Amino acid sequence: MSQQSSRRPEKQKISTELFILTYGTLVAQLCEDYEKDEDINKQLDKMGRNIGMKLVEDFLARSNIAQCRNFYETADVIAKVAFKMYLGVTPRVTFWSQAGDDCSLFLEKNPLSGYVEIPEKHSCLLYSNMICGILKGALKMVRLQVDIQLLQDLVKDDKISESCYFILEGTPRRWSD
Repeated sequence: MSQQSSRRPEKQKISTELFILTYGTLVAQLCEDYEKDEDINKQLDKMGRNIGMKLVEDFLARSNIAQCRNFYETADVIAKVAFKMYLGVTPRVTFWSQAGDDCSLFLEKNPLSGYVEIPEKHSCLLYSNMICGILKGALKMVRLQVDIQLLQDLVKDDKISESCYFILEGTPRRWSD
């Protein structure tokens, strides 16, 4: 039994590294296909939404999470369970609004930042924007309407190359039937 459990982290690491390399290749191809960073950012968001809509079923089946009662619980589950499960990191949930309808997720280490060099001509590229789309798509599937923006993606900055800062904002509410 102990041998099996020691193999899982290695398999997870290989899968994560493969994902990072594949993601980098995808972004590089988008940079070739589109001239404007705004168009690349939109494509990353759109692809992420499609992934999130499919990923939520896997997440709910594997996590055994009960229904969240409020937005605080939802953000906590996203940070402590979903990010950990799929990216191997746990963002801090910070900067809650007084009304409890928006907060920030802060990743000190962005797992997507490995092996990345953004060309200077793509200074407005939001490299990690697909994560926003994944969160939007997944939350849409559980009938929550939330706007998610990538406020800070420091993949381009050599001094602080690993942090990533998302904001979940707007009034989280159930989608109408």
